[in-house]
Amino acid sequence: MGEISASEVVDSACDALVAGLDTPTLRILAACTRAEADYDVHDLLPPALAELGLTLHPVGGAAGQEAAVRALARRMLAGELKPWELTFRVHRRYGHELSLTERLAELDDAYGMLEPGDEAIAQVDAEVTAEARRLAAHPVPPAEPTASPR
Repeated sequence: MGEISASEVVDSACDALVAGLDTPTLRILAACTRAEADYDVHDLLPPALAELGLTLHPVGGAAGQEAAVRALARRMLAGELKPWELTFRVHRRYGHELSLTERLAELDDAYGMLEPGDEAIAQVDAEVTAEARRLAAHPVPPAEPTASPR
């Protein structure tokens, strides 16, 4: 969904191998150099996910957008993103168009009206965290059918 780079996908494939997951295409994906990643990840990721029994959502599909937002929310809750980073990324990508992310877009607007050091930042952070928890706890939507990229 454009949220991580091809080299991060390769890093995740390496992490998956270290964690004990092992499939032929996952090994090939993990062996990609950073230079190869930009060219090869697009072709290798769908079969690697299929071998692992994981769903690949179409980039433009609603299920893919929702999965990406929920993954970002989980990353924020895990401490990988700050609350303002979550709202900024979601607002930049979806604006106020996606009903699932409307509250995060509104909270990003609220951040934009605050001055650095404003005590209200903590309140907005708390609201973002509550919204991230809601998104992360929401049931996963059914998978959309995917076509092979080739």
